[in-house]
Amino acid sequence: MHALVAARDPTHPFLNGEKCMSNADTAPDRGRTSEPPSNEPGAVATAAAPEEAAPADHIEVEEQLDFDRDPANTGAHLPMFWRVVVMLFTVAGIVLVLNQVFFWNLGGTNLLTNSFLYFLLAAFLPIVFIIFPIKKMPGGVTARTSVPWYDVVLAVIVLVTTVYYGINGQRIFERGWDYVAPPLATVFAFVLWLLVLETLRRTAGLIVTCIAIAFSLYPVFAAGIPVSFLQGIPFRLDLTAQIHAMGVDSIMGLPLQTAASILVGFLMFGVALQFSGGALFFYDLAMSAFGRYRGGSAKVSVVSSAAMGMMSGSAVSNVLTTGPMTIPAMKRSGFPGKYAAGIEATAATGGTITPPIMGTAAFLMVSFVGVPYGQVALAAAIPALLYYWGIFLQVDAYSAKSGLRGMPKAELPKLGRTVVTGLPYIVALVGLVLLLVVMNNESQAPFWTIGFLLVCMLFMKRFKLTPTSFLNFVYASGKTIAEIIGIIAGVGLIVGGLSMTGVSLSLARELVNLVGDNLALILIAGALTSFVLGMGMTVSAVYVLLAIVMAPALTELGVNPIAAHLFVIYWATVSYITPPVALASFAAANIAGTPAMSTSITAMRLGAVKYIIPFAFAVNPALVAQDSTLMEILVATVSALIGIYFLATSFEGYVTINRRRIGILIRLISAAAGVLLLWPATVSTLTGLGLAVLTILLAQFLGTKGPDVSRPATISAAQTSTERKADA
Repeated sequence: MHALVAARDPTHPFLNGEKCMSNADTAPDRGRTSEPPSNEPGAVATAAAPEEAAPADHIEVEEQLDFDRDPANTGAHLPMFWRVVVMLFTVAGIVLVLNQVFFWNLGGTNLLTNSFLYFLLAAFLPIVFIIFPIKKMPGGVTARTSVPWYDVVLAVIVLVTTVYYGINGQRIFERGWDYVAPPLATVFAFVLWLLVLETLRRTAGLIVTCIAIAFSLYPVFAAGIPVSFLQGIPFRLDLTAQIHAMGVDSIMGLPLQTAASILVGFLMFGVALQFSGGALFFYDLAMSAFGRYRGGSAKVSVVSSAAMGMMSGSAVSNVLTTGPMTIPAMKRSGFPGKYAAGIEATAATGGTITPPIMGTAAFLMVSFVGVPYGQVALAAAIPALLYYWGIFLQVDAYSAKSGLRGMPKAELPKLGRTVVTGLPYIVALVGLVLLLVVMNNESQAPFWTIGFLLVCMLFMKRFKLTPTSFLNFVYASGKTIAEIIGIIAGVGLIVGGLSMTGVSLSLARELVNLVGDNLALILIAGALTSFVLGMGMTVSAVYVLLAIVMAPALTELGVNPIAAHLFVIYWATVSYITPPVALASFAAANIAGTPAMSTSITAMRLGAVKYIIPFAFAVNPALVAQDSTLMEILVATVSALIGIYFLATSFEGYVTINRRRIGILIRLISAAAGVLLLWPATVSTLTGLGLAVLTILLAQFLGTKGPDVSRPATISAAQTSTERKADA
């Protein structure tokens, strides 16, 4: 799984400006043949015929998705002593969380919330200094073969500081140390402030750290700001440090409380799903279900990336995990390189908004909106469906107009066998959803499913649970949790600075006054702000900032609270595929060997629905299953699905219903039909349906007939023999 963890690691060579080579770039061409030129979209793939044993391509897929072999997950690059230290810290942190969420009260003690959070930081912040180097290194975290003395010192200092606060949690609460603290607690407040900023820099990068520094220092000079609505209550520097370290609205605020009680379990579940072979199962499931249809390799990319998104919740890691398999397969099937990379980048970006395991920001919504996570996941389900439906339809239309057939059936896994072997993963995901809905306890639900998967691994052959693999699982869990905790603690400083000064309330009020109660203007302003901030900050950091400033303004103008917060998250993730940053597109372009900017433009077109959907559910809460009856939700969903079809038809210039290429005028009519079908009004829906019918009729009489690609590709014996000799 070098791809998954490397993508979350800011020291990964790709993020350090170096070329990230995939298996497809570095390994011998096993089972591969010459790709058709990109200017021949109708070319059909040929590949070595599979034998009864696992085909070479599938073996390469297994190696790519074997997360138990990658040094970034196992810590094999570190000395044994430090690997053990990381595992011990991880076990201590997990036991602490289990004790809290299951009310075990180990040792007869019931920890206060602040003590629990301090001890959680004591367990995971030292891991950041052990694993993540002080500066980026070629090769990422795996290039670190030892822990330098200064990082050992920092790890010990953060451990001592947080344990001190944890032991004194009751005194902090009862005696108000956040305002009147003893000298030692004040000194430790400055220490924790600085160390949290350093963990944020190592895990999230310099840009978001600079923003956190500015906001955390904001209370010191808030009174001197020349802009009236940015002026706030001033605080002395020492008092600011105390509130940051010991108050309930900064480092110890809602983001960390949510991460500790909910996010830790879901992060571990994602790691367990990967270590047990879930990624390979979902890839095989997508292959067996969609591979034989036109454009099958691209549809496999869409579906497998959606499934991977449920496990990782990270766009770039999703690309680097599935991309090395899907992008070469798409190119062999006749897709141009930049189109293949664009499909992978766009599909991977949906991981942050795909339930049941979404990105970190979605879990933070639980605290900011005040609803159970199950309700957040349910609200995100329809928009995620519409997003992937749009990508899927564009891929289908492109494949149809370009004459791209499906993959040879002989090369694909059997659907029935794949489902049977993947029952543990299906049961785990279904069980997780049921536990969230039935138990309504998002804190405990992931741990039950983790236990189920670990038990299933005892009886697996390929991903059998052994003492070694279990320790690797613990190490990978600790690394993943420590990285997120480091980010969340640092982001808390932004919340603290705004909360202390009281500016967060005035900002939302001023935004509403500025746009004059115009919902369209505030939505556009919110979209642009989320996008710009998303270019330099993590999605969770953008969300926390705008959940305080922008979301209240949206709700004040009548937008449903969940829809308002999802609107911010959607637009914060748009930067993954939109230039000039477009990290997911750039990662896919590196794998495909295509120009980064043109790949990003292609990804933007493929993901165009993502720019539209947030506006749709902001004005139509039925699309997030809110403030509506079941019938209204069903009608809105069906109407939106039809609307997305005609938007995809417009983007690709091809009507798949009657196999017709269409010109610019019909494409504009089709786009208008799609937008109107997304608008929540009877008149607009009926008008949209009328334009949709007009689109089909005009295409039938004025369009150009496309090729017939109803049958999958086949492999001739001569081709098979030639390719096997080439492989030899």
